[in-house]
Amino acid sequence: MTPSTPPTVALGLRLRRLWKFMQRERLDRLLFLLLVIVLASTVSITLVEPEINLLNGLWWSVVTMTTVGYGDISPHSMGGRIIAMVVMFLGIGLLGMFSATVASVLVSHKLREDHGLTHAKYRQHIILCEWNHRTAALLRDLRADPKTAHAPIVLIADLPSKPIDDDDLHFISGQVNDETLQRANLAEAQTVVILGDDRLEPTARDAKVVLACLTVESINRNVYTIVELVSDANVRHCLRANANEIVVNSNLTSGLLARAALDHGITKVIGEWLSADHGDELYKIKPPSSLVNQPFAEILAPMKIQYSCIVIGVEQGEDGEVISNPPADYVVRPGDRLVVVAPTRPEVS
Repeated sequence: MTPSTPPTVALGLRLRRLWKFMQRERLDRLLFLLLVIVLASTVSITLVEPEINLLNGLWWSVVTMTTVGYGDISPHSMGGRIIAMVVMFLGIGLLGMFSATVASVLVSHKLREDHGLTHAKYRQHIILCEWNHRTAALLRDLRADPKTAHAPIVLIADLPSKPIDDDDLHFISGQVNDETLQRANLAEAQTVVILGDDRLEPTARDAKVVLACLTVESINRNVYTIVELVSDANVRHCLRANANEIVVNSNLTSGLLARAALDHGITKVIGEWLSADHGDELYKIKPPSSLVNQPFAEILAPMKIQYSCIVIGVEQGEDGEVISNPPADYVVRPGDRLVVVAPTRPEVS
């Protein structure tokens, strides 16, 4: 089903899927038997109880079958009472079977979801590949941002069950391959984050990331792919695999240590920017319409005064090249994005 599908066609497809589901679970037979009993008891009660018309007979049949028993309509003849007893016993049995079948289907579906055996039906969602302490921290930071607090996220990991309680997280069990990516609905995903498998040694870990990136890009070249590597020697392989963004842990760690050695305490500032738990954070936002086509130097003060944020960079167009600390005369264009430091995501107009 595509976004351009007419509403009537979409409704028809949903009803068809519902009917196939009912046939598969044999709910159609139970509903048919319930309908037959209701119609038969309605006709029968109106024949033996002349004061009860068809409409009231239908109401009486439903109330009696469900054992509600309002008492507003009741049979007075022996024949009517016998019909009522038959309807009661049949109704209890069939409705019990129907309720038990529906409950078992719901429980089975919940178990399949928790064990990662179902398909994701999200669109424009985020896919996380592999589960480790960094994935948990990444998910926590995503949920801390109002933009992604309830965004649909799919986790693909080789685990027996869902590792975390998150209603908006869809878990898929297995290795990152064509089958699991198809179940994650990669074709309609917005972003894929591929993290390293901590169970492997560094070389094999990076090789698995590169292979996963190749698989992702072969299915959907338009998805934005972010990969995590141990060694920068494998960056070129990810670039050949068309990764959009590459994070090398060793480079980040060594760079932070060097900054800390040169300027004591600076890593506390950087850590605050990268953490969603406290302090200011990094955001990428659209420039306010009033500041478009203005030199970079002239937007710094208005952004601080009006939106309580500091502009530290500019992205040239959506997902384009990021310029850190642009020249003072750099003109901010309509399609650019501002990289800012702020306590919360600025709401610009």
